[in-house]
Amino acid sequence: MSYNFHLLFYLKRPKNFIKGEMMPIYLRITVKGKHSEYSVGREIVPSFWSALKGKGTGLREEIRELNDYLDTLASKVRRFHTSLVEKEDEVTAVVLRDHLTGKNTSNHSLLRVYQKHNDNMEKLIGKGYSYSTFQTYQSSIRHVKQFLQLKYEVQDINIKKVDFKFITDYELFLRIDRGNNAMSARKYIVHLKKIMLYCLGAGWIVGNPFLNYRNTAKAKARTFLNMEELDRIKNREFPLERLNIVRDIFIFSCYTGLSYIDVKQLRPDQITKGDDGNLWIFIKRQKTETPCHIPLLDEAKVILDRYKNHRICRWRKVALPVLTNQRMNGYLKEIADLCTITKVLTYHLARHTFATTITLSNGVPIETVSQMLGHNSLKTTQHYAKVIDTKVSTEMSALQEKLLDRDKKEEDTGDMKVMKLFR
Repeated sequence: MSYNFHLLFYLKRPKNFIKGEMMPIYLRITVKGKHSEYSVGREIVPSFWSALKGKGTGLREEIRELNDYLDTLASKVRRFHTSLVEKEDEVTAVVLRDHLTGKNTSNHSLLRVYQKHNDNMEKLIGKGYSYSTFQTYQSSIRHVKQFLQLKYEVQDINIKKVDFKFITDYELFLRIDRGNNAMSARKYIVHLKKIMLYCLGAGWIVGNPFLNYRNTAKAKARTFLNMEELDRIKNREFPLERLNIVRDIFIFSCYTGLSYIDVKQLRPDQITKGDDGNLWIFIKRQKTETPCHIPLLDEAKVILDRYKNHRICRWRKVALPVLTNQRMNGYLKEIADLCTITKVLTYHLARHTFATTITLSNGVPIETVSQMLGHNSLKTTQHYAKVIDTKVSTEMSALQEKLLDRDKKEEDTGDMKVMKLFR
C-alpha cells in the first residue's frame, strides 16, 4: 500500500481545437506511478491558465471562483486519502478518482434494501421462514418509515446515514412514540441490525453502525400453568362443544409442547411407533424446520383417540380439529373465566406449561426438553422453562436428607469407636 499520491490539474486539448476557444480542465491522480484522470466539468481559455500552478490566473471573479472549486476538489481527495490510510484500506488512483465521481458512493437507501429483504423473505415462506415471521418484518419496515417521517421528515434515507445516533433515536421512537415494551423494541432493533449487517457484507457501508450499541432489555419470566390450574381446566366439562374441543387441543399442547401452528398441521402419519415400541410424534417445526421427536404421554394419546374420527380431521387429514389462532385464544379466555384462572390464557401458554410444569419440574433434563421443543439453542429453552419453586424445594429436601444421613453415619461410626475402647 502506498501512502503517497500526486494531484495535477491540467488542460486537455480537444480535437479540432481552435485558438482562443476554451479547453476542458482535467484532474490527474497518480499513485505509485499509476494514474487516473477525469474531467472536473469546468473550462477556461488557455491564456488564463497557469500550467505550472495548475490554476487559473487573473483577478476576475470567475477565475477566483474556479480556483476555489479546484482547491475544494483537491481537499476532498486529500481527506479521503487520509481516511483510507487510517483504515488501512487500499489506496489507488482509481479509488481516489471514483470517490470524486461518486462511483463508490452508495446509492442504496434503507427502505429500498429493507423492502428487497422482505420481498425475498416472502418468497421463502414455508422454506425456512414462517408467515408470522414475515409479518413481523412487515411491521418493522412500517415502523422505520414512520420514524423517518417523524424524525427526519423524509421518505427514505441513504444507508450510510444509519449510525449510532440513528439507532438510539429509533429505539426511543419505538419505546415512546410507538409505545413498545423493551423486548418488542429490541426485536425491531434486531431486524434493523440484520439489514445493516447485510449492507456491510455487500460492501455498501464501510463500518458496522451497531458496533458500540448495546441493548439491555431482558426477557420477562414466562407465564405457565401450575399443576393445580392445569387439572382444573383438564377436568372441567363445558356446556358448549366448541369449548371442550379447544380445551382438549390446549391440553394436548400442554403434554407435547407443540406450538399452535405445529398442532394445526399435525398429521396422523407423523405419529408412529419409536424404537421403544411406544408412540412418538416425529415432525419438523414449521417456524425453524428443526426436527422434533416427542414421546406421547397418556394424556395426549387419549385426546388423539377422541378426535381420530372427527369429521374435520377426516376432511383435512389432520390429527386434531384446530380452529384459527384468533378463535382458539378467544375461547381460551372464556375457559379461563369459567375455571377461575386469573392468568392471561393464550395458546402459547401451553408450550410454557409443558416446558416448566410437565417436564422440568418432574426431573426431565433441560437438554431433553430443548430437543422436544425443537430449540436450536439451550439458551432459548432456559427462557421458556424456568424451574419452579416446588422443584427447588424438592431438590433441597433431598439434599437435606443426604446431609442428615451423612451426619448419622459419622455419629454411628464415632459410637462404634468409643465402644471398642471400653471392650
